[in-house]
Amino acid sequence: MFENRTYRSKALRKGLKHFQVTVKETDLYIQAQSDLSEKALKSVLECRGYLESYIIRQPEFLTSLVPVHPLLPAPKIITDMTYAANKAGVGPMAAVAGAVAEFTCKKLLKDSREIIVENGGDICMKIDTETIFAIFAGKSPLSMNTGIRLDKRKTPFALCTSSGTLGHSKSFGRADAVSIISDSCALADAAATALGNIVKKETDIEKAINTGKSIKGIQGIIIIKNKTLGVWGDLEIVKL
Repeated sequence: MFENRTYRSKALRKGLKHFQVTVKETDLYIQAQSDLSEKALKSVLECRGYLESYIIRQPEFLTSLVPVHPLLPAPKIITDMTYAANKAGVGPMAAVAGAVAEFTCKKLLKDSREIIVENGGDICMKIDTETIFAIFAGKSPLSMNTGIRLDKRKTPFALCTSSGTLGHSKSFGRADAVSIISDSCALADAAATALGNIVKKETDIEKAINTGKSIKGIQGIIIIKNKTLGVWGDLEIVKL
């Protein structure tokens, strides 16, 4: 999502090694108990292989801005993306960054008790302690001054952020940041895009949150537009 990723330097977690894996458009920033670069690279190549092969089979999977029906049988990452996109009402590629982050996170969990995989603002993680994540919202005065306090969980979960004012990802809205919490990183990514499309001005935040509340599997929503903040779900917002 973000072209300028200087925010990554502020996201280092004590006790974890950090490393980066880049393949074409995929750019992962990973924190784990040891340097798992080679295994992470293998995971990314596997993901991209599934995606690139499938897109040849169903080209609309790449270009559609609305949900599509997958051609079965299909790899799990494809069915995860189409399911998430169908629930959020967007095209399947709106879930790609989250899906790749989740795929890689779960692969690396075999070698690291804690893991954080960030893919352009979309994070899949398994953390053992309470953690505060700052929200990067561009020029908004709330950017990097607003944080989300997240408790540890026994299983991986996601915090995905989309923006209509930052980065190269397609958005029809103008939200500075829409952050979604879910057990599914693909769903969180797709939902962040869907809600971001709604927010063109501050008064649209309530409508976007009401829409997000109706998407089963969404556990928390944070929306920032200029100086306005909207929040829903069982989460704690903290001032940084």
